[in-house]
Parts: sequence; structure tokens; C-alpha cells
Amino acid sequence: MEVGQLQRRLVDYTKSLLTEGILDDQFTQLQKLQDEGNPGFLVEVVSLFFEDSEKLLNDITRALDQQSVDFKMVDAHVHQLKGSSSSMGAQKLKNACVTFRSFCDEQSMEGCLKSLQLVKQEYYDVKNKVETLFKMEKQIVAAGGSVPKTE
Repeated sequence: MEVGQLQRRLVDYTKSLLTEGILDDQFTQLQKLQDEGNPGFLVEVVSLFFEDSEKLLNDITRALDQQSVDFKMVDAHVHQLKGSSSSMGAQKLKNACVTFRSFCDEQSMEGCLKSLQLVKQEYYDVKNKVETLFKMEKQIVAAGGSVPKTE
């Protein structure tokens, strides 16, 4: 596939992630911070986000598995995940965390468990789609092109 075609596919794919609400303008802002001086910036930021999110999801799962659930601790972990999701531009994940926090406030075990499943689903969805985005960028660079900026 030629570079121009790869670049168009990347732009279309990125726009679809924004249109579907998987990512938001915050992600676009992070993309704009990447330049020749720091070409791996976005991958680095997103990789840290994925590492932190995995740890938080494990912490939340462990906290909900306890005999006596500390909903304040669960809420603190979900709040942290919501904040980092917002900073990264993972809109659907952030929104799922907002709902999750309301169940923590109500101390609803059933609501928290359902929310945990939704949060995990949204997390893995955004992770897979952003990894696909990065693979597309690598293809463009490998073909001798430059990664186009999303408007």
C-alpha cells in the first residue's frame, strides 16, 4: 500500500475513534505535543497510561473481592482511573468511571461489579484501538512517510 493511502486510512481511523467517542479532543491535543524533537512522546504517555490502568483495574478487582468491601478505597482507585482516562482522552472509559463512582457512593456491590465489567470492557477496547492506531503510524513511517496530524 502506498504512503498516501496509509496516511488517509490513519486519518479516517482516528476520526472514527473521535466520532464514536472512544477518544476525545484531549487525545488530539496529546498528538499535537509530539514533534520531531520528541517523536515517541504519545507512545510513551499512552504506554504509561496502560500500565497504570492495568494496576488500577487489578487493585479495584482485589478490593471488590474482599469480604468487607471498602467502597471509599474502590472509589479512590476508580477516581484515579477516571482522571488518567480524562488526561489521555479515553472518553468512553472516563464516562464508565463516572457511573462506577456513583455506585461506590451508594455502596452498591451489584452496581460496582457491573461497572467493573464495563470499565474493563471500555479499557480493553480503547487499548486495542490505540494500539492499532500506533501500528498504522509505524507502517507509514516504515514506508518512508510522515504521520499526518489529525485536525
